[in-house]
Amino acid sequence: MGPINSSAASIGFYGDDLDPSEVTHCLGGEPTMGIAKGASWTTKLGTEATAKTGSWRLVAERSAPADLDGQIKQLLSSLNDDLVAWRSLAGRYRGRVFCGLFLASLNEGLTLQPDTLLLIGERGLVLDLDIHEQTQPD
Repeated sequence: MGPINSSAASIGFYGDDLDPSEVTHCLGGEPTMGIAKGASWTTKLGTEATAKTGSWRLVAERSAPADLDGQIKQLLSSLNDDLVAWRSLAGRYRGRVFCGLFLASLNEGLTLQPDTLLLIGERGLVLDLDIHEQTQPD
């Protein structure tokens, strides 16, 4: 089994009454994107969109080959270690570590270290894996 071709990772909180500035204050770090429900922003494609729910997201740079363990640790190390604040936010909002895995072939894999899994779990976050097959055009 070879390594996964590339990976994407982010930490996020989502909820209708989420105030991005409160999450920023509680975690001690600025998000890549924070928006309240009903607010507008310009997408990467240049169109105007309205947030259907509030969100606070911190996004790691995509890694090729995949280094999901390193990406998650990098994201968490940029924020504080106040587990009470983390658990409070995770209890009020949907808190998650999002992982995008992009395969170049059918048999690729990766490992998350026990200390990384502990960092996620002790903060009350869920681990969301989104796995994509990257097929080559004929």
